[in-house]
Amino acid sequence: MNKITILGIGDEGPAGLTAHCREKLAAGELLVAAPGILKQVPDFQGETIALRDDLQEIVLAIKNNRDKNIVVLSLGDPLFFGTTRYLCDEIGKNEFEIIPHVSMMQLAFARIRETWDEAFLSDLSSRSLEQIFDRIRFADKVGLFTSAEVTPAAVAKMLLTQRADYFRAFVCEDIATPTETITECSLAELSEMKFGSLNVLILIRSETRPEIPGDDPGLRLFGNADEFFLQSQPKRGLLTPAEVRCIALGMLGLQTNSTVWDVGAGSGSFAIEAARLCRDGEVFAIEMDSDDYQLLRSNADRFQIANIHPILGEAPQAWDALPRPDAIFIGGTGRTVSEITFQAFNSLTDNGRMVVHVAGMSRANEIFYNFHKNGYQPEIMMLNFARGQLQFDSLRFDAVNPSFLLSCVKTKVNGKTES
Repeated sequence: MNKITILGIGDEGPAGLTAHCREKLAAGELLVAAPGILKQVPDFQGETIALRDDLQEIVLAIKNNRDKNIVVLSLGDPLFFGTTRYLCDEIGKNEFEIIPHVSMMQLAFARIRETWDEAFLSDLSSRSLEQIFDRIRFADKVGLFTSAEVTPAAVAKMLLTQRADYFRAFVCEDIATPTETITECSLAELSEMKFGSLNVLILIRSETRPEIPGDDPGLRLFGNADEFFLQSQPKRGLLTPAEVRCIALGMLGLQTNSTVWDVGAGSGSFAIEAARLCRDGEVFAIEMDSDDYQLLRSNADRFQIANIHPILGEAPQAWDALPRPDAIFIGGTGRTVSEITFQAFNSLTDNGRMVVHVAGMSRANEIFYNFHKNGYQPEIMMLNFARGQLQFDSLRFDAVNPSFLLSCVKTKVNGKTES
């Protein structure tokens, strides 16, 4: 049985395809594509099916015609916010051969001569603007496939309403066609403009962009979206996720005047939210990586946090001169996490609390066992959660890597305080 060919095509039609792709198209017996794309191939000799909103109907049609040589045409790169993911999930990815074309997003960034490898990219036909708004307003560059319902003007109006008015906008219409148009404007201008349905909206943050989210209307006391925090690009995604931060902060039992150590603070997401909770206390954020330390300082400045003290140094020497903490959070300390955990635990005040966040089962087991061996009563939980998003007409969940939270109170054992 032949594989189903998913073929990327540009607005210029078959003329922009390679000879190999044109041969694949000509050999097709059944062509599946959106109505607009079907108009680009009027000379196709086989049967055609117009791809519309009912994706289940298309899946059924493909399954019922597996005896034929099927070609699915998709605009640009089929794997980049196209229907290909849905088809592969429903039919099985091994049933397909996928040949991409240049993405419309890639062409749009090329037209305005901007790199796009670090940009936040999304499709507003499959994800709501509200769902990704935090990602947009804290990005340096944004590329969006807009939709008939969520137009460039709608995006601009929401950004202006939420005071995120620091972007320059570029709307790229009908890319790679004779009617291609590139419009550059401010958000205020964009909010009053109308465009054709086939466009890409690019937002470039101004060089004078605000760096302080302290009075942002979307800011929470704790549990803020990960995108609120500056992160180093090569290590992006290593900060403590918002869901973990919420649970860990609760387990520490913080008071408004608590003294807190954050050991292995990274770019400071946990330390910043602890400092917001302990407004009359102090938070000492210890980080040995110089790049993350600079991000930690920048994030503290952006959030206007005065009671956080970034410390560049390696544990345990880095905390030798610090006041004894009421609470300690440990994360991001790698292979030395077990050793550092008990060195830090000895510094806690009586009845102080420690929470340790680790990714590996073996280290979690080692720390848990050592607490028990020394007469304490630790608690441990495995965190395994997923974040929901709308993918076409279905709700999907993206799993966050499982991890472990261990907590322990420094209580008195046999009438003496363990230390």
